Amino acid sequence: MARYIDASCKLCRRERQKLFLKGSKCYSEKCPVEKRNYPPGQSAKARRQKLSEYGLQLREKQKIRRSYGLQEAQFRNYFEKALRQTGRTGEILVKTLERRFDNVVYRMGLAPSRKSARILITHGHFLINNKSVNIPSYLMFVGDIIKVQSKSKKLEVIHDSMKRMKDSLMLPWLSLDKANMEGVFLNVPERVDIPLLANEQLVVELYSK
Repeated sequence: MARYIDASCKLCRRERQKLFLKGSKCYSEKCPVEKRNYPPGQSAKARRQKLSEYGLQLREKQKIRRSYGLQEAQFRNYFEKALRQTGRTGEILVKTLERRFDNVVYRMGLAPSRKSARILITHGHFLINNKSVNIPSYLMFVGDIIKVQSKSKKLEVIHDSMKRMKDSLMLPWLSLDKANMEGVFLNVPERVDIPLLANEQLVVELYSK
């Protein structure tokens, strides 16, 4: 499967907003999108133009897809599954993405970014309900408990990430016991509670054409 290996900041500049692809580092470092709020490329600044309806829809789709670190085929698959469910397709799509194992590890503060969470998961550093799970796309269920493997509790990357996660920043559908290095997926979040600056309805309109 193809993966993006270029600078993450280029993706933020392309969407003209912070996507927090570096996780907590995006809060502490001066983000390039703040200094150069235009797409990367030699002539990008000179060729700014008003986006068409299709362009706006595409940009919203890319914001969401890139925020969660998905390839196009993966993202489209999530959309197709959301389309088959009862309810608002866009909201179902976002709520499903929030249930991904890598996203929950990141949201809990056990990893500094979703990319780091995927690496830690694939290397087997976490347990779900006391069972080893190394699939980043695994969907969490209400009541699932995430634990750091005993052999992984000294990893500096996890400790540094937890230090940055203040209790006041913990999202209401998650809980984290820092002393025992474990957290609980309390419930599926409502869309209004998900900190994602994107309009998922435009994604529905894009794929409905």
